[in-house]
Amino acid sequence: METAIYNDPSRRQDFVLIFEVADGNPNGDPDAGNLPRVDPETMQGLVTDVCLKRKVRDYVDATRGDEANFKIYVQNKGIALNTLNRRAYEAENLTPKGPKQKRSEVEKTRTWMCRNFYDIRTFGAVMTTEVNCGQVRGPAQLTFARSVDPIVPLDLSITRVAITREQDVELVETEKGTEGGKVTEMGRKALVPYGLYVGYGFVNPHFAEQTGFSAEDLALFWQALLSMWDLDRSASRGRMACRGLYVFTHDSKMGKAPAHKLFDLVQVRRKDKETPPRSFGDYEVSLPLTENLPPGVTLTDLEG
Repeated sequence: METAIYNDPSRRQDFVLIFEVADGNPNGDPDAGNLPRVDPETMQGLVTDVCLKRKVRDYVDATRGDEANFKIYVQNKGIALNTLNRRAYEAENLTPKGPKQKRSEVEKTRTWMCRNFYDIRTFGAVMTTEVNCGQVRGPAQLTFARSVDPIVPLDLSITRVAITREQDVELVETEKGTEGGKVTEMGRKALVPYGLYVGYGFVNPHFAEQTGFSAEDLALFWQALLSMWDLDRSASRGRMACRGLYVFTHDSKMGKAPAHKLFDLVQVRRKDKETPPRSFGDYEVSLPLTENLPPGVTLTDLEG
């Protein structure tokens, strides 16, 4: 299926991603006690672009990470970025010289990094550290995702029977008798009862040429957006799932219509505004008819 038009990186691609969370925290805010992120003016839920990219990276690492050209640069395995940058210099038989590095040498290592790390040639990276491999603007970019309706973040109390400190378990003899011996501890858990989120993304063919982003890479990117939720399960995230991935493919590099006008053609509405939403069935997604699309633009429902 890499020959499908939506897998062609030489065409401009704009896409809409719809996903849900039920009884979970899709993206906690560390500045707010890890409560689900919200827009304070509208109370709509937010999920950051870097959160979604992390899921893509983890999916690619789990499914293709053992292959030479599908390594992940931004990872959570305790490997310093400079260590990975240094590999490019070793592979090209060059010596890192920091700010005194020749432009031609930086370009060589930049090309090596794009060739070997999937997330660099997809999302780009800033590699101008003390081991300088340059900067890369990636062809695939995502926006923050925003919930269709306001959400009500819940901060629930929970208890556990496992005690943390040894002294809390010890019994102490006092005048009143034996005291101590804590048997439970309190905790907190944040969640969203239900939220349907919509995010947007873009694939730029000009940057794809510069990084070597291929049809195989693009096909893997779509597959990650569809399937990454099942590899990212945790007790805190509840039930998360992709509910729609709609790709607008242009028949040229420059595109045949503004992205925002195409995004407006995908409408998500709540069926009953008097009842709080608790499932995807409470919404309806309407797509434009083929004849209503701008000339030179094709819409593909990858989830359907």
